[in-house]
Amino acid sequence: MIKKIFSNTIIILLFSVIVGILVGFFIPEKGMKIVLVIKQICGQIIFFLVPLIIVGFVAPSIASLKGNVSRLIILAFFLAYISSIGAAFFASFLSYQIIPWLNIQSVTEPARHLPNVLFNLEIPPVLNVMSALLLSVFLGLGCIWIHSKEITTILIQFQNIVLQLVKRILIPILPLYVVANFCALAYEGNISRLRVFLPVILIVIVCHYLWLLLLYLLATFYSGKNSWFILKYYAPAYFTALGTMSSAATLGVALECARKSPILDKKITDFSVPLFANIHLCGSVLTEVFFVCVVSQLLYGHLPDLSTMILFILLLGVFAVGAPGVPGGTVLASLGIVVSVLGFNDAGTALLIAIFALQDSFGTACNVTGDGALTLIVNAYSKRHSVD
Repeated sequence: MIKKIFSNTIIILLFSVIVGILVGFFIPEKGMKIVLVIKQICGQIIFFLVPLIIVGFVAPSIASLKGNVSRLIILAFFLAYISSIGAAFFASFLSYQIIPWLNIQSVTEPARHLPNVLFNLEIPPVLNVMSALLLSVFLGLGCIWIHSKEITTILIQFQNIVLQLVKRILIPILPLYVVANFCALAYEGNISRLRVFLPVILIVIVCHYLWLLLLYLLATFYSGKNSWFILKYYAPAYFTALGTMSSAATLGVALECARKSPILDKKITDFSVPLFANIHLCGSVLTEVFFVCVVSQLLYGHLPDLSTMILFILLLGVFAVGAPGVPGGTVLASLGIVVSVLGFNDAGTALLIAIFALQDSFGTACNVTGDGALTLIVNAYSKRHSVD
């Protein structure tokens, strides 16, 4: 049954995007208020489940591993950081070559504001994302250190509960959440604004694909296995990320995709995919670096100095690892260094956020899909060094 659900995910989500945009163009204000209620409730439920998914998969996966598992955790953070700053330097290089030749026009038309929500239903998560991640790691390591079979069994049972929550609650409400998100974008007029920055966004999307190609080639080279047998299962996760604009909200789908791969160990997959969903944001970082260069050229008439950009990228990689896996997480987490290192004023930061939001879904899809390549590297490392 679950296989059938995920085989139809791409069609359902594409249909949801189209429906959301069409409805957003014509819906009256009263109708939009109802859509915003749906968006708010679905988003609250999804992000309430996210910490449970992290604990439910990361903790039992670590607890079930043997040997020096701490090496896998260190390796995962190292790979996430290197991939992120590597993508950032790649974007920076292309920015210095391409942006001076682009004719980028500023957007001056005001967007239509969304109406007030009819009511606001707050469902705070039991834990925030980073707390859930740290708790999962500590629980898993603790079970290994004290050789607790009982707690490990409980964690595995909790994992089965979370799986049912994903299948019966998260997956069914995802299309509603996607429809509501794109309906809001179309209502505000942000869909039409896409034409203004279309050349820039297209360049960034091509860069996403090039970086993914590099990651999967490196994973193939290191592991000795054909990474296509991972990538070909990731289409549902990619299109889900396009709709949710969140690595965290896409986690349930990404896990199912990775679990289908015949070349990945399921214990490693259940450990690494939730971990990378929160620390590996290569697509978002690549996008942000390209767009800070665009905004700098647009508002200040020049690109950032090379030394300034290098410092910004190295710090951005740290913020990316700690950024929440939610829409706009990377750019919001890094606003401090955008201001302090790059010297952006209020107009610059506002424009950066606006442009970033127009393609946030593609950056997130790159993040999620790239997790598969890093998971293959971790999988190969664990077998090569007997960390299993």
